[in-house]
Amino acid sequence: MTPMELAPAFFLAVVVILLTCRLVVLVAGRLGQPPVVGEMIAGVLLGPSLFGLLAPGLSAEVFPPELKPVLYVAGQIGLVALMFAAGYEFRTHAGRGLAGTAVAVSSAGVAIPLALGVGLTLVAHGHVGIFVDGVSVWVTAAFVGVALAITAFPMLARIITERGLAGSRFGSLALASGATDDAVAWILLAGVLSAAKGEAGPVLTAVGGSLLFVAVLFLLGRRLLAWIVNRPGLGDDTRLLCTVAVLFCAAWFTDIIDLYAVFGAFCVGMAMPRGEASERLVRTTQSVTQVVFVPMFFTYSGLNTRFDVFSDPSVTAFGAAAVVLAVAGKFGGCWAAARLRGEPGPVAVRVGALMNARGLMQLIALNIGLAAGIVSEELFTALVLVALITTVMTVPVLSWLDRRDRRSAVAEETRDGKEAAATPS
Repeated sequence: MTPMELAPAFFLAVVVILLTCRLVVLVAGRLGQPPVVGEMIAGVLLGPSLFGLLAPGLSAEVFPPELKPVLYVAGQIGLVALMFAAGYEFRTHAGRGLAGTAVAVSSAGVAIPLALGVGLTLVAHGHVGIFVDGVSVWVTAAFVGVALAITAFPMLARIITERGLAGSRFGSLALASGATDDAVAWILLAGVLSAAKGEAGPVLTAVGGSLLFVAVLFLLGRRLLAWIVNRPGLGDDTRLLCTVAVLFCAAWFTDIIDLYAVFGAFCVGMAMPRGEASERLVRTTQSVTQVVFVPMFFTYSGLNTRFDVFSDPSVTAFGAAAVVLAVAGKFGGCWAAARLRGEPGPVAVRVGALMNARGLMQLIALNIGLAAGIVSEELFTALVLVALITTVMTVPVLSWLDRRDRRSAVAEETRDGKEAAATPS
């Protein structure tokens, strides 16, 4: 398609994406789910699993193959803005005294699902058609392990913010653990891609480049951001322009070192100075990008998801086993680590529930693996199932825990009241 043909196709696709996402988000909201869950489901519905199945001709007209790279780039703009806000929120609400527990929780949240994912894939080799010809089984196994180890940090941040949990102990601990978890997981993903290419260069570039990036950002970038935010005489438009320029520079650099744009954006959010001016800038970057651009990423992922692969019973069994092990490894591992660090039961179980969600970040990793040629459509769809189920279950589990604790508190108050009444004066 020529640019003149691609432009109207893009605008039509965006209308379909935005209206579908809004409709599904409204339905998901009535079921107690956050907007990101509705956007994930809408992305899948617009792909070959439903829209392409029911109206293949119309689907090809609305989403021609040439449009997919455009949707990917537009979706990246949304992800960068979302992670920028997540980084700002993280630094605003992260409490003190969390470092040791956060490291323990994130370590368990990476190591246990990683080991379970590798084991599951090795057992499936020769029995399930999820492998790509020419790709080492160990590379596939490592990729599955990393995919299960990832936490959906942007979604975690949105749930914590929307539910007013940012100042709570478990909210701050989950944010700190999730950020550490995903940073480690992305380094591991770079290692998997290096192994797939048979070269050490990509992982060395990712590690060395990330150290350089963090040093430059927090030694120089933080001062530049403070100057942009606090400089007298600068108009709001100029502040926004300069902030977005820094944000996109960070996204560019972390993308070329294979740490990916979302983490450059997260670090810039952390480096932003605190204050009302910064909050206005963050809100401004979110107002359009979150509503318009983020849904395009979910649709791009949905276009690569084919649930008809589950007609193969072995793929279905693999997907189901991956879901069970993903929940056991992440939820159970993070809960156990928090308890071993002395956290109360209600805090530990909520940290496990929040860390168990994989949604957005796992979809990013899956798309990277698909683009690199190390993930088959069957494996992609099986792991999308993991992302959907672990993400959808997060809010209901948190709500159930809240109801259980309220019932326990009421029962305890009633018991104490009866004991007090029964005690002779």
